[in-house]
Amino acid sequence: MRADKMILQVKVYNSYYKTFEEGNVAILDGKFMYIGQRGLESFEVAEIVEGHGKYMIPGLIDIHLHIESTMVTPATFSYGLIRNGVTTIVPEPHEMANVFGLEGIQEMMEASKDCVADMFYGIPSSVPATPLETSGGEIGIPEIDALLQTGEMICLGEIMNYVDVIRDPESKTNRILRHVREHYPELIIEGHTPQLLDLDLHQLIYAGIGSDHTHQSIEGMKARMAAGMFIEIQEKSMTPEVMDYLIQEDVAQHFCFVTDDVMPDSFVERGHLNHIVSKAIGMGMKPEDAIYAATFTPAARMRMHDRGTIAPGKIADFVLLSDLGQFDVEQVYKDGLKVFDKFEEYHQAPIKSRFPAHFYQSVKLNPLTEQDFTVKMDVADGTHQCRVMMVKDGSTFTSERIAPANVEQGELVWEHGEHGLIATFERYGKNGNRAYGLIGGDTIKRGAVATTYSHDNHNLLVVGHNKQDMILAANTVLSSQGGFCVVENGKVLSHLPLTVGGILTEGPLEMVAAHVKELRSALLSLGYRHYNPIMSLSTHSLPVSPALKITDHGLIDVNAGKVVSLIVEPSEMQE
Repeated sequence: MRADKMILQVKVYNSYYKTFEEGNVAILDGKFMYIGQRGLESFEVAEIVEGHGKYMIPGLIDIHLHIESTMVTPATFSYGLIRNGVTTIVPEPHEMANVFGLEGIQEMMEASKDCVADMFYGIPSSVPATPLETSGGEIGIPEIDALLQTGEMICLGEIMNYVDVIRDPESKTNRILRHVREHYPELIIEGHTPQLLDLDLHQLIYAGIGSDHTHQSIEGMKARMAAGMFIEIQEKSMTPEVMDYLIQEDVAQHFCFVTDDVMPDSFVERGHLNHIVSKAIGMGMKPEDAIYAATFTPAARMRMHDRGTIAPGKIADFVLLSDLGQFDVEQVYKDGLKVFDKFEEYHQAPIKSRFPAHFYQSVKLNPLTEQDFTVKMDVADGTHQCRVMMVKDGSTFTSERIAPANVEQGELVWEHGEHGLIATFERYGKNGNRAYGLIGGDTIKRGAVATTYSHDNHNLLVVGHNKQDMILAANTVLSSQGGFCVVENGKVLSHLPLTVGGILTEGPLEMVAAHVKELRSALLSLGYRHYNPIMSLSTHSLPVSPALKITDHGLIDVNAGKVVSLIVEPSEMQE
């Protein structure tokens, strides 16, 4: 019998029994044909691969992530994936959709077509995330229909505006959900349901939302699984108590591992989904179970029936490991062809511009001046109680603090005080909106930082303790058509240009990783205390992530789903 390739003497992972079995594997036309004890005596083989007793597992599958979170293009992202044993992903490009709408999604998909890793896209369902912000593009029912008619979309991406789902039957999100249930009843719907329990949680599930990837607690995870929801475990949910539950309970069919957001420096230094699997093993999960949660269950969740297991007829995506405990990736094969070898040179292909010209000219905002950071207040001079966004290490959630601040000659006095200023400026040339707030906690204590990488609207976000540093940081970002800039005492400490839509760079992964590492260090040097200061900063403008955030519409009480004032009225204090 003919075979294109035969891998001899490997320990093959069997997904159906979650065991390793020693044997040989034959591949024909990019698919697994045979797994068992038969060898060269039974096959006419074009290529022989000596396995030398290595562990053979399916290519890893990540079904919830955002390429834009790594700030690179799909080709660069694929390069990083393959070296880490990840052969299939389901990206949801709502960041690019917030900048360019339908065109942003289409261009991301087009840029993915020549990638080694398979990329099956989810439709961004929350663009903008709420009505309380200005974005560059919008995805509604007509855009969803257009994307589904291509036959290339695999799911409806995370429903982020859970407040509207629960409280407003006629909200845009509920209209989308009703449309999908009526016209595409088999479409998978992904969810974003932080901290919801009981009736609120069940309302979301009733609306068709079938998964959650947000920060899990034992109580929340059990409630979700009990109601039939699939759980996507990202690293921040891998607490000892959550992992112990997943290890001890018979829930393997109800969860998988995902990355969601991976910073470039982490991507290069620690890896991708393989890092999550390795960490799970280090926390006591059997390797066989950890592999299952990164291959079989994600494939099942997305109805990818052609992959996720090493079995006859399945796509021959696989990884060879020398050490199961350390999860040491030695070789990676895609469609039966070797695409990575740890012991051979593996370089990223030359970068070329892939996007339309206007994607590099998307920031339409004039240089800022001192007046732009002067906060006018229509109240009497004196001391007032104000809302302060409090940043806390360990989470991208923020909290609200009420603290006194002075108003003098109709201006908020904020420079060099206990709290910094946070400001956001609409950057698409639509309305010129801007908003201001106070910020404290585990954020920077001096200097300033500015970015257009501000989820999900990607308007210009500036945090600082003095006007001059804020002006320099903001204008440096504007001059490069987007990116990050950290400033202290009039000196730029770090500047990362993101010229594609203000959120991506076409630089090679290793170079971007080095810049991001420098950026992270600069933020920490200004007093930022956070396990991921870049993601923490970038989500200050995310009005679906609790509890107090800011958009160009103003300060947002996320749980109430409304704009609130910087100054707290006496009547509010009494409540």
